[in-house]
Amino acid sequence: MSRPQILVLGAGKSATVLIQYLQKKAVEYNWYIVLADGDKSMADHKWNHAENGHAVGFDIENSAIRNEYIQQADVVVSMLPAFLHFLVAKDCLQHIKPLFTASYVDENMQSLAQEAKEKNVLFLCEMGLDPGMDHMSAMELIHRIQNKGGVITGFKSHCGGLIAPESDNNPWHYKISWNPRNIILAGKAGAIFFEDGITKELLYEQLFHNAPTVMVPNIGTLAYYPNRNSLSYIETYSLNGVKDFIRTTLRHPAFCSGWDAIIQLGLTNETPITISTTETVKGWFNKHLQANNLTNLYATFIQNKTLKAQLEFIGLEANEVIPARFNESNASILQWLLETKWMLANEDKDMVVMMHEIDYLLNNQPHHIQSSLVLKGQNSIQTAMASTVGLPLAMGVCAYLKGEISLTGVHIPIHPSIYNPILKSLAEEGIEFTEIAS
Repeated sequence: MSRPQILVLGAGKSATVLIQYLQKKAVEYNWYIVLADGDKSMADHKWNHAENGHAVGFDIENSAIRNEYIQQADVVVSMLPAFLHFLVAKDCLQHIKPLFTASYVDENMQSLAQEAKEKNVLFLCEMGLDPGMDHMSAMELIHRIQNKGGVITGFKSHCGGLIAPESDNNPWHYKISWNPRNIILAGKAGAIFFEDGITKELLYEQLFHNAPTVMVPNIGTLAYYPNRNSLSYIETYSLNGVKDFIRTTLRHPAFCSGWDAIIQLGLTNETPITISTTETVKGWFNKHLQANNLTNLYATFIQNKTLKAQLEFIGLEANEVIPARFNESNASILQWLLETKWMLANEDKDMVVMMHEIDYLLNNQPHHIQSSLVLKGQNSIQTAMASTVGLPLAMGVCAYLKGEISLTGVHIPIHPSIYNPILKSLAEEGIEFTEIAS
């Protein structure tokens, strides 16, 4: 009997920890891994001559080659950009192969749910950090409270990729440990959530203004802003009837104040602009202020010592010429600036913080429980972000191959048969939550 084969599509930065974990388990359980990427040298580098597998290079949009590799696999893992998952998913359906990904279940993926169920194949999505570990840790806690008779009245879930205190040396108290494009786009869709039994909506321009704060054990005070549409998860978590429900992103309080200023100055605007190929950052910025009547607002901002330090730090007054590939919009110029200024130094440590706050009634008595996770990275390569995105996904693949997960259809990790083995495996890697009850 041939040994099970795992096809991993994508060998980028976020796949590093997943690859290393699967390599170790492949030797332990005699599995075989094919690591595929459009960049063969990248795949070879990530594979690094490990046992029980090999690396290949091919264009993922080449349907004939993609189908050939998927047909040969027993499990497919997609670490590709989210828009490519649907291509892979349709091939997985055709060949009846299970698919694992860390990305959200979008409309395309959901449209395949019925057929996946009919063909008895599992598509397990949202298996990273957020979404992923947030679902698993929250549902384990929710189910535990409900199993002892508790009735949940309020749910708040916070998560953030931050910089560890020992590597925090800029006025933004932030460095980039994930996709920089997503940082620029964060919050653009606004937010909707439930507070005191009332549906609340915030526009993009309101999200970062006077952001509320929360005290995280062993870390201190952090600010948060609500994520897109929290309401859809009320039904997902079976929490109909709660008075409060919100999912948020954590940042340092100063970051939220600074980003509020960035938004007000129009620097995240994606409207195409036309500027000279010799234009400097300072020239672009000053022309932008003048053209949009923002000069007085900027002058007001730099009267604030913290905002002045933040805006100076990202180099808005620099005489450096803007690279042509970034001069498409204000947002693309800002992204270029931040990729440079917020870059992790080799020895820097990032930090992932996640915390759930749950209010519930037990025997008509109010209770509150706070469950938190703080994980620091080792350096700019072995980051906490890469670990918490890659490990749950890799562990899901392992649990499936070991027969611990037998569901079919399109799922996210809210079922005990999914979250129990993975939370156990995470704890074995030193990634576990601490609870404070009152």
